[in-house]
Amino acid sequence: QLHLVECGGGLVQAGGSLRLSCAASERTFRNYAMGWFRQAPGKEREFVAACTWSGGDTYYADSVKGRFTISRDNAKNTVYLQMNSLNPEDTAVYYCAAALNLRVDGRSYNYWGQGTQVTVSS
Repeated sequence: QLHLVECGGGLVQAGGSLRLSCAASERTFRNYAMGWFRQAPGKEREFVAACTWSGGDTYYADSVKGRFTISRDNAKNTVYLQMNSLNPEDTAVYYCAAALNLRVDGRSYNYWGQGTQVTVSS
């Protein structure tokens, strides 16, 4: 079992930045690949970014490539999503999730956080 808690969401103006954090209370966190997903109102959940257990390999959705960065600190059982150059289309609830391997498909993720709201105003 892995319990994930996100924080760091909020309201930001277009062009601004936010850093999301996702913390786990279990040391087994370091055994999992981690991903970030988002869901905007009326839309399906979509993949944002993911990294391997070490953070050495990362993968991004085309829509965020070059603007978002995923990283992790296994000593702190935490994964981060640094979001720069935000635009209103990035408005969504952001979720972190854990999987045995780096995957794009959310159905491959075993554990999910409760989500944190990100709102980007124009």
